[in-house]
Amino acid sequence: MDPTDQSPEEVYSVWALPPAPVRDRLRRIMEGLRAAHGGPAFEPHATVVGDFRSRRSAAIEVLRTAAAGVQPYTARVTGVARGSFFYQCVYLLLEPTPKVVAASDHCCGHFGYKRKTPYMPHVSLLYGDLTDEEKEEARKKVEELDKDICGLEFEISELALYRTDTTDKSLESWELVEVCHLEKK
Repeated sequence: MDPTDQSPEEVYSVWALPPAPVRDRLRRIMEGLRAAHGGPAFEPHATVVGDFRSRRSAAIEVLRTAAAGVQPYTARVTGVARGSFFYQCVYLLLEPTPKVVAASDHCCGHFGYKRKTPYMPHVSLLYGDLTDEEKEEARKKVEELDKDICGLEFEISELALYRTDTTDKSLESWELVEVCHLEKK
């Protein structure tokens, strides 16, 4: 950690980023959902470490150290689901394979992050406070927008540190801070 860093502690998250072609495919789905249901725009990702407080330089250093111990891994979409809160409104469930869970566990360990609930790997497609009926409508729309999304497999080879103030539901303050490329060993 940079001992001269006097930046305030802020809220960060670590995200697994799908490769560019998959991100583009997911963005098209997300745009279709926002057109129908509103909500803020955000980058397609699977959260690896949930929101934690840190100084920027410390968070970057820990991400780099953690990422050095993670090899690229495969993620597979197993279904489309709807959740019970803003940041998990409608999402793609990812198969919780040992490698997917191990990557998150490894990174959480480095950040000293303790989960409140068991890890549920997923890629959110829509953030919002919708009724159950609207969420179900949006869930079905995902399958209309991309009939082949379930079963999609892709490699995760990048972990990103994002500043993610969860009180900012517009996401305007959210910011990409650092990207680490995962290396095969």
